[in-house]
Amino acid sequence: MALTLPAQPDPLSLPDPLSLPAHPDPLTERLHASGLLHELAHGLDGPFHYLLPERFDANLAAFRAALAETGVDGRVYYAKKANKASVFVERCAEAGAGVDVASLGELRDALGHGVRGEDLVVTGPAKSEQLLRVAVRQGSLIAVDAPDELDRLLGPGTGRPARILLRRLPPNQPRSRFGLDDAQLDRALRDCADAGGRVRMEGFSFHLSGYDTRPRADLAGELIELCLKARALGLPADRISIGGGFAVDYVDGAAWNTFLTEQRPEHYHGDKAFAAGDFYPYHSPVAGADALRAVLAARPGGTGPALAERLRQAGVTLLLEPGRALLDRAGSSVFRVQGVKDRAGYGIVTVDGTSLSLSEQWFDSEYLPEPQLLPAPAPGPGPGAEASGPYPACVGGASCLDSDLLTWRKIPFPARPRVGDLLVYPNTAGYQMDSNESPFHELPLPPKVVVDRPGDGDRHRWRLDR
Repeated sequence: MALTLPAQPDPLSLPDPLSLPAHPDPLTERLHASGLLHELAHGLDGPFHYLLPERFDANLAAFRAALAETGVDGRVYYAKKANKASVFVERCAEAGAGVDVASLGELRDALGHGVRGEDLVVTGPAKSEQLLRVAVRQGSLIAVDAPDELDRLLGPGTGRPARILLRRLPPNQPRSRFGLDDAQLDRALRDCADAGGRVRMEGFSFHLSGYDTRPRADLAGELIELCLKARALGLPADRISIGGGFAVDYVDGAAWNTFLTEQRPEHYHGDKAFAAGDFYPYHSPVAGADALRAVLAARPGGTGPALAERLRQAGVTLLLEPGRALLDRAGSSVFRVQGVKDRAGYGIVTVDGTSLSLSEQWFDSEYLPEPQLLPAPAPGPGPGAEASGPYPACVGGASCLDSDLLTWRKIPFPARPRVGDLLVYPNTAGYQMDSNESPFHELPLPPKVVVDRPGDGDRHRWRLDR
């Protein structure tokens, strides 16, 4: 019986690949042109992430400047969950910034890298008994997320009062699993007022999904009113935390709109389908510290003074917990090409790592800022090395899983990649590098390499992150 092969698509009928490059970045362009990445790939013999701490410093300074411009008393806490690298926590310690932690391991790591206990805010749901005990002893600020959490903090003491914020359930996100509803919040306020010196209720917080600035400003206005209500009960209530949710602008607006309009399954390996809502908003016209400025300029509820004025009038300190926004352009991920396979109308590039080191892929989504191809210094082996011109290809990992793709989209590479070339995924420091990393197949975890420029010169030096 004759074997019937499936029909292959006509390459001429395939849509043109969609390009979505990251914003130009002169600092990383100089680094890529220096040859250092190829030296590191050779010496480390595998994929790696590079980190640019000077960018973290600049982003932190920008958030602080936005607070200072409006005369708002504020504090920035780096959301450590966004990247496990030690260098960013060390920079917080040096700059006197706070750190947002959500586990005992994160708390210990922050303390071990020089951050003082009173400069930590402990978030996350259903905190363990040990985490609460250590946080109280270290004088850390604790965001209380549930009634039983407060009950435990009001129990037998540790010799010092627990510093707490009461986390409010966002009224416009009633299905959120975070925060106290109105009845629970009223009870918590009464319990704190009756607790005397066992607890110091310093204010309120919320966890709000999404990146719109208006809902964040509206809810911040409500928290200010809650502070005034708590003060009437004799509680300090002099600060509020609006969390993170400050967007990062990865790509050009016109390119982003074109991509969302035109993308369809034929643009992806295996005709994988994505809806526009499946993606992070990789273009945001108001991002980073500018998003904070927009929050401070907004009038909560659409009436009365701007949020900045309300904070000043009420004597309330504003706490922020950005993660991704502090890591904007502070690092990228580097993979080495191990092979290239041709398919009808496109190719499959396989690299020496897995999609476990590019976390967006494991949220049934796609990290869309496309990788840059850095050719090896000498021609690599294998057929097709001499081919040039646009070459659309997806990017697969070195595992035995058919779903292990770093990029499902058929990227329009400027030439056919060769074995030994590097693919650099841009701006991955925020949540991409290590949220889901795993030594699957006993592959080593990609190390993190800290790159700086002594004296702000053109020469780069590096070290492994501790």
